[in-house]
Amino acid sequence: MVTQRGFSRSDRVAEQLRRDLADLLRFSIKDPRIAAKLTLVTITDVEVTVDYAHAKVFYTSMAGTETHQEVAEGLQRSAGFLRRELGRRIRIHQIPELHFVYDASVERGTYLSGLIDAAVESDKKLGSD
Repeated sequence: MVTQRGFSRSDRVAEQLRRDLADLLRFSIKDPRIAAKLTLVTITDVEVTVDYAHAKVFYTSMAGTETHQEVAEGLQRSAGFLRRELGRRIRIHQIPELHFVYDASVERGTYLSGLIDAAVESDKKLGSD
């Protein structure tokens, strides 16, 4: 919802959560079992419920589909730490419980882009014959 002065408070909170989570994943995770995999994670979006009790954190990973399950487990294991650190950074009445959701839109976009490139290349070959 857009207010007269810009975005709603929940939109601003969601954006701040996205920025802080990206920063925390990049610089603050110390567990070597998950730190290497989580450095390849990008937070694409955050949706916060109206009461700020829950936040869906959409992420994508460049680690590949074979490590998708390990990345998801690593994010879930680090959720408590991330929530505590968010509480130190953001001043709102309730820090939301984090629910991580894999965002396949980047992979899908890359796949579709590849198909378009292949079609263009095929058209060029047919046109030059």
